[in-house]
Amino acid sequence: MFAITPLQLARIQFGFTVSFHIIFPAITIGLASYLVVLEALWLWRKDEVYRTLYHFWSRIFAVNFAMGVVSGLVMAYEFGTNWSHFSAAAGSITGPLLAYEVLTAFFLEAGFLGVMLFGWNKVGPGLHFFASLMVAIGTLISATWILASNSWMQTPQGFEIVNGRFVPVDWLKIIFNPSFPFRLAHMTVAAYLATALFVGAAGAWHVLQGRSSRAIRTMLSMAMWMVLIVAPLQIVLGDAHGLNTLKYQPAKIAALEGHWENTPGQSVPLTLFGLPDMKAETTRYAVQVPYLGSLILTHSLHGQVPGLKQFAPEDRPNSTIVFWTFRVMVGLGLLMVLLGVWSLWLRWRRRLFKSSLFLRFALLMGPTGLIAILAGWMTTEIGRQPWVVYGLLRTKDAVSNHSVLALSLTLIVFVVMYFAVFGAGISYMLKLVAKGPDEAEAGGAPHRRGQSLRPARPLSAAPDDVDLAIEPPKQK
Repeated sequence: MFAITPLQLARIQFGFTVSFHIIFPAITIGLASYLVVLEALWLWRKDEVYRTLYHFWSRIFAVNFAMGVVSGLVMAYEFGTNWSHFSAAAGSITGPLLAYEVLTAFFLEAGFLGVMLFGWNKVGPGLHFFASLMVAIGTLISATWILASNSWMQTPQGFEIVNGRFVPVDWLKIIFNPSFPFRLAHMTVAAYLATALFVGAAGAWHVLQGRSSRAIRTMLSMAMWMVLIVAPLQIVLGDAHGLNTLKYQPAKIAALEGHWENTPGQSVPLTLFGLPDMKAETTRYAVQVPYLGSLILTHSLHGQVPGLKQFAPEDRPNSTIVFWTFRVMVGLGLLMVLLGVWSLWLRWRRRLFKSSLFLRFALLMGPTGLIAILAGWMTTEIGRQPWVVYGLLRTKDAVSNHSVLALSLTLIVFVVMYFAVFGAGISYMLKLVAKGPDEAEAGGAPHRRGQSLRPARPLSAAPDDVDLAIEPPKQK
């Protein structure tokens, strides 16, 4: 009979809330930097199309930012409610790191967010650009502290264990732990790539709908340039991250490759597809390419990596899951490279905005950046199991003492509330995207003197082409 444990429920609950949360900071990081680029181009070139796009995407940014903050608060509470033993053991390290994130990043974002969203006609262009820049920098600093905390859990150093508690002795080693630079670079670029695909899909959708203003063509063009540059870069960063993981977490590499044991004197093949069987200790129906595993994993034709059988069964990650989440991430990454190369070829042929097949492909690729981030996060976190602090604190020893009933009920509440609240928020954000940039602004039509191009209501999907202070309603 099927039975589920409190540990499994606690992991499912945290995984569910993190899966919802992670998509919002990713888009926030990307859009914040995109808005800075748009405003910089407007200040430099004085081309209204960039200001039009800034106004349009700042609305989506505002909604996304709000949902990211709300979903992040839930996670912070879960550390205490569901993982109290982890908090007690490692709180002296993870607690300050999260506090630094609030002090140096969240306060910076909150301090300048109001100026960015509402200050277009209330401050000078230089100060407004500075506010946008500070919000973008704040998102990057926030990612830095969060990833420093998570990376320390993956590759811990700079501490001593006193009475079962992790006591910090060297904060520089804690922050700049061995996996931190690779995770920070990989996640930041993933956020930029996911945002570029989102923006590109929005532009492609409008072009397919017959709305091809200069603003829409510009945002599609900029997004495709970003995909072309960043997608191959992400593959390079992923390779470097993989080499780092092989050094510090070899069991994870063995699990995501479905690699069980080495044959003396033979190279490691790359398993393209298969079904890892944890009980039988084999990967069934494996489709393999000789030598390619050694070449990718060790950069040598004859290099070998540890197999899962070299680790005790209780120390092995679940290969059945991470084998496929890793392939989803890599497969989508290759499609992103294809999208960028295809856009370059069409640009050269002057058909970037005319190829309906390409535009449909760009539209379908819109959510793939976020799907790849979720797949990568699952690969990283499930691949770390059974440890919450790698090699030192097991997940089963970190969970709180809750009953199955309590965790089941709260999980149901989370699922219902998240789909209701964030489903409505995402739906509204997509409604803003579907509305598109103002066609009068996008076409470069002149505006009356004193009329603001800055939306008076950044969260509103209502038209902003009427300024009541200038054009009062007519009396019947």
